[in-house]
Amino acid sequence: MRQTIENLEASRIREVANAGIGRDNVLAFWFGESDEVTPDFIRQAAIDSLERGETFYAHNLGLPALREAVAAYMSGLHPRIDAGRIAITSGGVSALMLAVQALVDAGDEVVAITPVWPNLTAQPAIMGARVRCVPLVPRGGEWALDLDAVWAAVTPQTRLLIVNAPNNPTGWTLGRAEQEALLAHCRTTGTWILADEVYERLYYEPTANGCAPSFLDVAAPEDRLVVVHSFSKSFLMTGWRLGWLVLPPSLVDGVGKLIEFNTSCASVFTQRAGIVALERTQEVTPRVVAHLRECRDTLVPLLQQIPGVRVAPARGGMYAFFQVEGFGDSLTLAKRLVAEAGLGLAPGSAFGSEGEGWLRWCFASRDLARLREGAARLKAWLAAQ
Repeated sequence: MRQTIENLEASRIREVANAGIGRDNVLAFWFGESDEVTPDFIRQAAIDSLERGETFYAHNLGLPALREAVAAYMSGLHPRIDAGRIAITSGGVSALMLAVQALVDAGDEVVAITPVWPNLTAQPAIMGARVRCVPLVPRGGEWALDLDAVWAAVTPQTRLLIVNAPNNPTGWTLGRAEQEALLAHCRTTGTWILADEVYERLYYEPTANGCAPSFLDVAAPEDRLVVVHSFSKSFLMTGWRLGWLVLPPSLVDGVGKLIEFNTSCASVFTQRAGIVALERTQEVTPRVVAHLRECRDTLVPLLQQIPGVRVAPARGGMYAFFQVEGFGDSLTLAKRLVAEAGLGLAPGSAFGSEGEGWLRWCFASRDLARLREGAARLKAWLAAQ
């Protein structure tokens, strides 16, 4: 085993979940997915594909029909995107790894905005890159980006800047002026931007296009920008493992080769389901976003009423990221909450050192009563300490 792989830290979210999985009395909010099943018409599209016998390989870059559907969907949200810039992948995680494989060599310098989902810093490390972190700054329970810290970190020696916004776990979202400034700086330094925008539709501020600000709104097709998307969150398709990349034309053929050497292609029946999901977006995503807003607006006020808890409503994503006074070790706290309160949350340290002392609560629950009961359990447990 390569030493780099040996050095990778196992998921702390899994560590907490493993302590509670199988216990009927635990309310689990640790993983980043809704507990709602994929809509039946999306599932039926996959069933129909299998019944037609579509069990063979597809084009490395995806079915032409799906690439066209993704391009039309994205062009409805952002300036026009050609289908030739779309690569279909076996999930958003695969899309991220393909982008890193395409852009990063051993010894390269990579800068990541943190706290962030740990895969985003682990993937360049797997490639042998040197990863530097620029931390978001908590201000009154919310998080903000220190642009001066980014300017200091991203230099002509920086190969790649990784930005996840809306952010997992904090809910922080880039503003348009910040995106323009980051893009202009990276043009000057020659740095690529890898933008993880899988939560762009899960955005709760009023916008004209119904999604969070995107680098695609301010970038040219030839810019050194790769944008990652997934069907997982906005379409309730986490287990389907279907995502896509928006690439500059110069990268498309190379990424096609990488897909061949990684997964060959996404499964045809999942791609057929993706086409239907995009065709019937208005039957899925607006309802999902409205419900998640209701979940957020149910949970956050309850947390704000608990003595010692500091939290602000997330502008995007599906998480409440909060701090509890008097508890510095978030992994120990999360394990105690599982064992003693029957409450399953993710430790903030799972998302980098900047998240230590915080907890992440995925509020994507069909039943609002589960959120209320979870908050009551946290309140009661803290009161007993």
